Amino acid sequence: MAHKITLTGKPVSALRSKKNFYTFDMEENGSPAAPKGLPKSSTITYTVFINQKQLKKAGLTEENIQNQKILVQGEPTLDIPVDDCPGEIGVVCFQVSVIAEKQAEAVKEEKELEKKEEVKAEEEPKGPEGTEDFISLDQIKVPEEFLQFQPSAYKTQLVMDHVKQAGILDEPITINRETSMLIDGYRRYVVAKKLDMKTVPVMYEKNSVES
Repeated sequence: MAHKITLTGKPVSALRSKKNFYTFDMEENGSPAAPKGLPKSSTITYTVFINQKQLKKAGLTEENIQNQKILVQGEPTLDIPVDDCPGEIGVVCFQVSVIAEKQAEAVKEEKELEKKEEVKAEEEPKGPEGTEDFISLDQIKVPEEFLQFQPSAYKTQLVMDHVKQAGILDEPITINRETSMLIDGYRRYVVAKKLDMKTVPVMYEKNSVES
């Protein structure tokens, strides 16, 4: 059975040109914990032996190889002169590929953005049935006839209790789309004022004559 070895990471040396091949060094760290009673694994430097065709296929050059995270698959060898193999173990490369860090980072950022959008959607207020929009309470204009009307204390308290429990009005306030004039829901407008609500759910007045 042939020995197999896989190395991942960024090379820790420059690309060295030899007569018929190239070499570079990679390091692999040992596990921080070892089975009880056994010595811990140490960091090992591997010298990778690779040819020009393999480098070209992977898009690796002297200029970029130390900036790329790569995966090397090959077989270990000990029958290499020390001058050609500064690492503890030589690795004859069979396959090499670049691990797309930028692509992985882009996917990670996209997932994080999607998660933020989901959280934002959950945090956005959900209005009662019939809600068409949320607007600032200050935008709503109240006709004089409403201002002269005093809503019943009992029903007003019921709406206040609902808001305190649910965090939102029990029904949307009806306004005119163009003027933001209050059409219906003055009691809920009064409650929103008393509770210092910044935004309220609204629905728009329906035209009596269809265009």
